Amino acid sequence: QVQLQESGPGLVKPSQTLSLTCTVSGGSITTNIYYWSWIRQPPGKGLEWMGAIASDGSTYYNPSLKSRTAISRDTSLNRFTLQLSSVTPEDTAVYYCNVGAYGRDFWGKGTLVTVSS
Repeated sequence: QVQLQESGPGLVKPSQTLSLTCTVSGGSITTNIYYWSWIRQPPGKGLEWMGAIASDGSTYYNPSLKSRTAISRDTSLNRFTLQLSSVTPEDTAVYYCNVGAYGRDFWGKGTLVTVSS
């Protein structure tokens, strides 16, 4: 069964960098992934796509977050990371990792990250 799991600190201080890791497992999915992405959902708000890295290594970011966002991928292809710099309380959200494979996408359960001093 395909599984994605987000991990990282649940609390980040303002002005610091939020760092999360997503681990992907299940069958042969890692060799069939064509994109790795991050999506977040602030409390009471809708989903917000943050960015992605494609199988060729190209990165794509939400213009509203581009200047602060970096997505990278492990050489094993089963782990990838999100870094969001200069965070503020407005960045408090549930963060989800997501991958595309087999003509569909797969989601992690999400992890809440709170930005607070």
